[in-house]
Amino acid sequence: MSTSPVTDNSFRFLFEDADVRGETVTLQHVLEDLYAAHPYGDGVKRLLGEFAAATVVISNNLKFDGRVVLQGRSDGPISLVMVECSSEGQVRGLARGDLDAAVGPLSSLLPNGVLTLTIEPDVGQRYQGIIAVQRDELCDVLSDYFEQSEQLATKFWLSTGEGAAAALMLQQLPKQLVPDETVRFDQWQTLCALAETVTTEELLTIDTDRLLYRLFNEWTVKRFDPKGIRFECNCSSERSLNAIRLLPEHEITELFEEQETVTMNCEMCSKNYSYSLTDVRPEEEHTLH
Repeated sequence: MSTSPVTDNSFRFLFEDADVRGETVTLQHVLEDLYAAHPYGDGVKRLLGEFAAATVVISNNLKFDGRVVLQGRSDGPISLVMVECSSEGQVRGLARGDLDAAVGPLSSLLPNGVLTLTIEPDVGQRYQGIIAVQRDELCDVLSDYFEQSEQLATKFWLSTGEGAAAALMLQQLPKQLVPDETVRFDQWQTLCALAETVTTEELLTIDTDRLLYRLFNEWTVKRFDPKGIRFECNCSSERSLNAIRLLPEHEITELFEEQETVTMNCEMCSKNYSYSLTDVRPEEEHTLH
């Protein structure tokens, strides 16, 4: 029986004797598509991989149709890194700046940076939180943010390597099974201490069931069915065409005076869409005859 992880799947799990839930994900094929759009160096690949794994486990907590967007901005080597994941498990993302930046801590790639976590339901108001990059690792920045914003203790563990990225997240739930604060605190501290023993290699290479047994074999853990994760860009020819149509009329005229066709490129997936003036202004087709 293989003990390698089933890649591009995320798993939710619950501890049956504690008010604690968890998530795991391992990404491989998603990252291949994510990296293919631009000539990213190792430092940016590592950063994008961590952002992708973190965004997936955060999105698994959505209780509605929508998407989660995790974005980092700075005036350092990486000016922008962004990954979004929908409630259906569709991932896309990109990075801008020095795409050959060396592998380094988050604070060196995004010095004085700011992370923005946006939750966008398909229906209803969106929520946005802003996080200062004051730690060296993305997992620590996110752990601090969730504990402060949701007032629920939360811990992230992130790993990247060999074209894959993985994440483990634990989060303490509101009182249900265990009302005693002392017991709750002790359980949380114990589970986090056990999770801290996970190595980068284990997180990337061991399947979820074996990983949960390796870390929490003295606890009763309920694992739910996996959720498939895939790279999918929601760009389209119609959206790109509408973007041109929103330009002022004189800019559209000038654009097509310089060239017969205009090509729009999607930064997320590198797909190109080409248009003529009659595509932008269908009425022009009649005036040309």
